[in-house]
Amino acid sequence: MSTLVPRIEYDFTLQVDLAPPLKYGSTATGDKRFIPITGGKVTRPRLSGNILGNTGGDWNAVRADGIVHLYARYSIQADDGTVIGICNEGYGRASQETMKVVFEDADPSKASMANEGADWYTRTNPRFEVDVNNEKHGWLGRSVFLGNLKPPHRPGYVEIDVYEVL
Repeated sequence: MSTLVPRIEYDFTLQVDLAPPLKYGSTATGDKRFIPITGGKVTRPRLSGNILGNTGGDWNAVRADGIVHLYARYSIQADDGTVIGICNEGYGRASQETMKVVFEDADPSKASMANEGADWYTRTNPRFEVDVNNEKHGWLGRSVFLGNLKPPHRPGYVEIDVYEVL
């Protein structure tokens, strides 16, 4: 039996700009919406570049029990021009009211409602698609990652710290 305990190492932050959601309504999987990703940045230490707009979005559903299922696909362009695909799926805990403030309310003073402090929890498993022969960025396709979606501070924007599981 192995006693090796995995550890995590911070790699970069995804700063994601979002358009207003398209609502599907109440479905069998919950209150479903599509949130277009309009751009953003990727900030160091191990990767930096831009999040490309019009390459995807987040299909999420808020279940009746307050669990949010996130499923986002989009593209990143690293500073050296390399295009990297990302599929980021995970779960969070948020009420319908919180989701409305985060993705729909234009009044930034209400954004503090979305910061549920110790109660905020959203974790993801980012997976990256990159040329396996790319010497600089190939590591993204050979590791497991953990994403920590921070409590939102303003509508139409989220930040996700990305950690490599070692």
